Amino acid sequence: MATQENSVSQAEASQTKQNTPDPCIVVIFGASGDLTKRKLLPALYHLEQQNLLPEKFAVVGVARRDLSKTFAPDMKDGIVKGGGVDQGEAKLGKFMERVHYFATEFDNDEGYEGLKKYLADLDGKLGTGGRRLFYLAVAPEFFADITQRIAKHGMAKGEGDAWVRFIIEKPFGTDLASAKKLNDDIHAVLEEDQIFRIDHYLGKEVVQNIPIFRFANSIFEPLWNSNYIDHIQITGAESIGIEGRGPFYEGAGALRDVLQNHVMEVLSFVAMEPPTSFESAAVRIEKLKVWKAIRPVPIEDTARGQYGPGKVDGQDVIGYRQEDRVNPESQQVTYAAMKLSIDNLRWAGVPFYIRAGKRLASRVTEVVVVFKQPLRNIFGQGELEPNVLTLRIQPDDGISVQFGNKVPGPTTTIDQVAMTFNYAQKFGKSYASGYERLLLDAMLGDGTLFAEGAGVEATWTLMTPILEAWEGQIKDFPNYAAGSWGPKEADELLQRDGREWRVS
Repeated sequence: MATQENSVSQAEASQTKQNTPDPCIVVIFGASGDLTKRKLLPALYHLEQQNLLPEKFAVVGVARRDLSKTFAPDMKDGIVKGGGVDQGEAKLGKFMERVHYFATEFDNDEGYEGLKKYLADLDGKLGTGGRRLFYLAVAPEFFADITQRIAKHGMAKGEGDAWVRFIIEKPFGTDLASAKKLNDDIHAVLEEDQIFRIDHYLGKEVVQNIPIFRFANSIFEPLWNSNYIDHIQITGAESIGIEGRGPFYEGAGALRDVLQNHVMEVLSFVAMEPPTSFESAAVRIEKLKVWKAIRPVPIEDTARGQYGPGKVDGQDVIGYRQEDRVNPESQQVTYAAMKLSIDNLRWAGVPFYIRAGKRLASRVTEVVVVFKQPLRNIFGQGELEPNVLTLRIQPDDGISVQFGNKVPGPTTTIDQVAMTFNYAQKFGKSYASGYERLLLDAMLGDGTLFAEGAGVEATWTLMTPILEAWEGQIKDFPNYAAGSWGPKEADELLQRDGREWRVS
C-alpha cells in the first residue's frame, strides 16, 4: 500500500509531467531590450527551477546588434539580480548553455534565411523537433512585418506535430481601426490559435485567482450580482511618472496604456458569467460577452487629467510637460477614469468605476467590491458602513473582507474590521513576475490568459469613441498635482452618484 507521502509525490510528478511543454525553441525578437533581461529570461529560469521546461529546449535571442559574446552573460546577470537566483545554483550553468543569440536586421530577408538555418541546426543538435515559440518583444510597428517575414521564409507553420506560436506584446493597436488592421495583417499568415497577445496583468496571481475566488467558493458567487453589490471600483494607480518614456507616452496616454487592456481584462474576470469549463475557448466566450454588454460611455461619464508639479513621498517632482522628450504644451492624458454600465441581468444597475493614472498618491492596483447596505438597520446608530471586498493585485497582493463588528464593552457600538489574506505571508516571498505562467501556457498552447482578436476589437470599440470625443474638447491641463489622487472631475464622477473612490 502506498504511503501518503508517496501518493503526494506521485501526484506532484504527474502534475509536473502534465504541465511540461513539448521540446521547443523560444525565439525572442528584440532580445537586446530591457524586457528580455529583466522579465523573460528570469521567468524561463524560474520554470526550469520548477522542472516545468522540457529537457530539449533552447532560447535564441534575435536583435540587430552583434551581441553573440555578451548576450548570455548579460542574461545570466539579469537572472541573478532580477530573479532572486544564487549565482552558484547548479541548474543555472546548464540552463545558460541553452541560451543563444542571432543578429539580424528585422527587414533583412537574408537574415531570416540565416535564422531559419540556425534554428534548423539547433533542432538537429537538441531534438526540439521544429517547434517554435516566437516572442515579439519589439515596438508595435514591427509586429506585422516580422510576422509576415517569418511566414515568407517558411517558419510560421510546423511540419507534422510541430507547432509554431507567436507571443505579441502590447499595445495591440492604438484605436479600433489600427487594431483591426493589425489583426488582418497577422491573420493573413497565422491562424488565431497561433497568436498569443500577452497582457502581463493576466500573469499576476490575484488576477488569475479571481475566477478561483468566485467559482470555487460557494460563499461568494451567490452574492456576486446586483441584488447584493452596490458598485465596483477598479484602480490602476502608479506613483511614478513616465520614467524617460516620453515619446511612447506622448503617443499612448493613460487610456491606451492601461484602461483599454489591463483594466478591461481584470473587469472581464470580475464580471463574467461562469464558463462551462476553465478551458480557453469557454473562458474567452464569457469575457467577450462582458465587453460586448458594456453600454457606450457618455462623455459626461468620463474624466481625464494630466499631472503638474507636486510632491511624491515627500520629494518634489516635475509635471508631465517638464518630462524629458515631452511636448511642453502636450495635451496627453496621464489620468483617465470612467463609469461603465454592463447591460445584462447580473449587473443591471451596478456601476463599474475604473481609473488609471501616473504620479498619483501611491502605487496600487486593486478591485474594490462595495456591497449594499442591509435592508433594515435595527441597531439605531445611523447609517452602517458597507461591507467591502478588496482584491489587491499590487503591491502586497492579497484579499481583504471588511465587515461590521461589535466593539467590546457594555454598549452596542459597531466598528469596521477586516479579515485579510496576503500572498507573501501565506506562501512566502516570490520573485515571479507573472511571465512564468504566461510563457508556460503559450508553450502548452493554452490561450486562457491571453487576449484574442475579437476581444481586442471589442474593447477598442468601447474606448475609441472616448478618445475621439476627448480630441475635440478644450483641455485645461495640467489639472492635478503629482502626489494627489487625480483631478477633481474624477471625484465628481462618483460624487454625483453619492459615492467616493476607495483605496484599501
